[in-house]
Amino acid sequence: MSRISVRGLAVASATAVTTVGAVVGVASGADQGTSNEPVEAAGTTTLLADIPAGQQVQQASLTEQVQAQSDAADATARQSAEQAARMQAAKDAAAKKKADDKAAAIAKAKKLEAASKGDPNASFSVQATYTTAQVQAMAQQIVGSGQYACFSNIVSHESGWNYTAVNAGSGAYGLVQALPGSKMSSAGADWQTNPATQIKWGLNYMNVRYGSPCDAWAFWQVNHYY
Repeated sequence: MSRISVRGLAVASATAVTTVGAVVGVASGADQGTSNEPVEAAGTTTLLADIPAGQQVQQASLTEQVQAQSDAADATARQSAEQAARMQAAKDAAAKKKADDKAAAIAKAKKLEAASKGDPNASFSVQATYTTAQVQAMAQQIVGSGQYACFSNIVSHESGWNYTAVNAGSGAYGLVQALPGSKMSSAGADWQTNPATQIKWGLNYMNVRYGSPCDAWAFWQVNHYY
């Protein structure tokens, strides 16, 4: 029950009390018979203070009950709102985590894809000499992990990863044993001393002629050349 209902009840109670008082006044006047003049019942009013104490207590108790019910309803509404807010926050956090995980997975996939394809345009600092490990690291970056094993197999058989290797019979030169070696100048003027230039030329040659280093390696295993 709302406060408005309580106020309505109070007004109704006061009206009822006034009406009862008026009726009682009329009856009393009739019994006395001292006057023939009409009794102005409408002007007779009984105040709340005139209501017996027991009835006043009941009225106050009813008001307190209504107030308590109203307070309880407000508390329940607050609890429901707080619970709904917590549930929504949990849903939002879960959705955000899912979105973050998806974004991280996509980024990782792109990174792996890029590493798999390699970077034929990768640049490296020029050195006087290069170790086998350095040359292989260059090849991994240029060729990419997806084709590196096949590329490595060919280079291992052709030159043993020696970027200055020369075939005594044919004159083939470098890591991929280009014949003649000067072909590699299309990848760079430093083809004789820069293994990165040789790797880039060899990768392009395998891609154009066979489709990929792995296709070139498949041909090599059958024919022992490529």
